[in-house]
Amino acid sequence: MTNRAAAEISRHTALQRWLRIDPLNRPRVYEQIYDTADFTDLHYWLGIVFSAGIATLGLVQNSPAVIIGAMLISPLMGPIMATGLGLAVGDFYLALKAIGILVASIVVAVGFSACIVWILPFHSETGEILARVNPTLLDLAIALFSGLAGSVVVGRTGGGSAATALPGVAIAVALMPPLCAMGFGMGSGWNTSIIGGAGLLFLTNLVAIVSSAFLVFLLIGMNAGELAAQIEKCRMREPLAQRLARGRTVQVLMHTSRLRWRFLALIILLAAIAVPLKKAFVQVTGEAIARSAVQQVVKELLPPGALVSQQVEVGQNRIAVQLFSTKQVSDEKRKQAEQSIQEHSRRSTTITVTSVASQSELAQMMERLNSSTSTPPPASAPPVESIDQIRADLMERVSPVAAAIWPTAAPLSGFDISLSDKGVTLVAQYESERDLSPIALGMITKQLQDKLNLPTLVLEAHLVRVVSKHGTEHKRETR
Repeated sequence: MTNRAAAEISRHTALQRWLRIDPLNRPRVYEQIYDTADFTDLHYWLGIVFSAGIATLGLVQNSPAVIIGAMLISPLMGPIMATGLGLAVGDFYLALKAIGILVASIVVAVGFSACIVWILPFHSETGEILARVNPTLLDLAIALFSGLAGSVVVGRTGGGSAATALPGVAIAVALMPPLCAMGFGMGSGWNTSIIGGAGLLFLTNLVAIVSSAFLVFLLIGMNAGELAAQIEKCRMREPLAQRLARGRTVQVLMHTSRLRWRFLALIILLAAIAVPLKKAFVQVTGEAIARSAVQQVVKELLPPGALVSQQVEVGQNRIAVQLFSTKQVSDEKRKQAEQSIQEHSRRSTTITVTSVASQSELAQMMERLNSSTSTPPPASAPPVESIDQIRADLMERVSPVAAAIWPTAAPLSGFDISLSDKGVTLVAQYESERDLSPIALGMITKQLQDKLNLPTLVLEAHLVRVVSKHGTEHKRETR
């Protein structure tokens, strides 16, 4: 034995002791992983179908708990580990068979998921679906660490299904949800953005886990010479493996594809995947910086408690901020805020501030409404919680009053309420042969103000459908 070979054995032995891996267990580990790559295993295919169905329904219901359940029963880790082991030990028959099972599993899972989504009467893109369409380098790092953890578990316990028996690893790798997200994209009308993003996430997880398994199996000595007998024993059970082993193509492949070339191929695959992931990571980082800058500037722009709500849209080169505040903001301060955000995010920024009624003003408005209507207020009225609740209550109270006083010759087709620091604006839409005259609108406004006890109420009436005397009608564009 040469000094180099002795050092290699010593290094492997030390690492195995550190990871508490029994070298005598390696043949059994190989055999059990080999058995997971079996096209005729009915339990495997049932697991694929069941986990795909559960994951699909969890995605459309936006339920993380259901999706986690699908991850736990998904058997995809078996052929993935078999692929990594086949590449590590140079068993190309095992690697090709495992890859074939993976391809078939992808087709079954995506197809079954697409059928479920196609049958469903709704195709809304939930948060759980959208969370799997924009992978970054962070997802690649998670998959690498998950693959390392799963491979060590398999090497220590001896069993191809050991990784899926470890809940943390099964949840972290998240193999089935991206496939079902692809199925959603297909079943909901061939949404290419969802299909491409989810497909990239699955490919990222797949390549990272195979690479991690390849590395771990090498380090724990799964490519040792004494495994040759176990490899041959497993092949003897399959006539196809024996015929392929005698073929000239397989023999040439086994002699020319040395370890360094397999290692290099995995490195190239990881690098190729990292390119789009890096681009997405830079984009997400830029958006996070931009949103952080917006939050900081808004705190300085408005006093505490003045901000009612905000909407922030971050584009590639611009930021649009819509603020709803109970306080007025001068143009000078607004422009300074835009400049500050632009300096931090390097994106052109537009800030729009809309003043709305304060909570106290809304509470006073509700008191006047309660005093003007026949319905007595509750003994202990709940505190004002949100603008939406106030607006909904106003709609409920204004609706019967408006319907009662509105002219029957110009029936209402709908109305809406707008709240601002100046009061309530009733935006009404009606149908008639002609526009209501200013005198008629003035009388309607006066009656609304008196009956609702809102002297500052403003009425905006729009004719949306013109009905002629002959019964024909056409829509008028509301301006």
